[in-house]
Amino acid sequence: MKVLLVNGSTHQHGCTYTALEEVSRALKEEGIETEIHWIGNQSYSDCIACGKCRETGECVFKDGVNILVNKAKECDGFIFGTPVYYAHPSGRILDVLNRAFYSGSKYFAHKPGAAIASARRAGTIASIDVLNKYFTINQMPIVSSTYWNEIHGNTPEEAKKDEEGMQTMYNLGKNMAWLLKCIEAGKEKGIQTPVNEKKHTNFIR
Repeated sequence: MKVLLVNGSTHQHGCTYTALEEVSRALKEEGIETEIHWIGNQSYSDCIACGKCRETGECVFKDGVNILVNKAKECDGFIFGTPVYYAHPSGRILDVLNRAFYSGSKYFAHKPGAAIASARRAGTIASIDVLNKYFTINQMPIVSSTYWNEIHGNTPEEAKKDEEGMQTMYNLGKNMAWLLKCIEAGKEKGIQTPVNEKKHTNFIR
């Protein structure tokens, strides 16, 4: 089993990475393979709803989004990490997830996911809430911890001093490993992933 941990920060080894690394440590202790994937600090175009991915199977913009979706095909769970900008996730990770979930939603569906946020002071809860929406629209179980998935600090060194935040990240990794093993045990017992119908309607009818 493998979990992809996505670093949505402009800093490859900043506070968000520090938090993801602690989640990864707990997962590895449980025998789960991990990869921390940095989306980079370049600009990403948002989804333009052109629908071309329905024909080609990938986004028309040839950048890191298609790389992320290809990685998702081989993964069993996901942790998305973001710094807090103006009490909100980074625009970069939102652009990436908008396009990744639009073009490759089937590769994320029914796989456990969790969001984490790092901040100097505030805005973490609102940021986590935004990222959780991607899971709840795509039939993904949300993994929780012993507190909200947040960590505080202005530098990686400060983040490491947030003992409760670091413990929360570690416990999140343990809970993700437990859920993945439960899902695997269910598959071995013949429990299949549900195939659900979807209806698209407008509010006016």
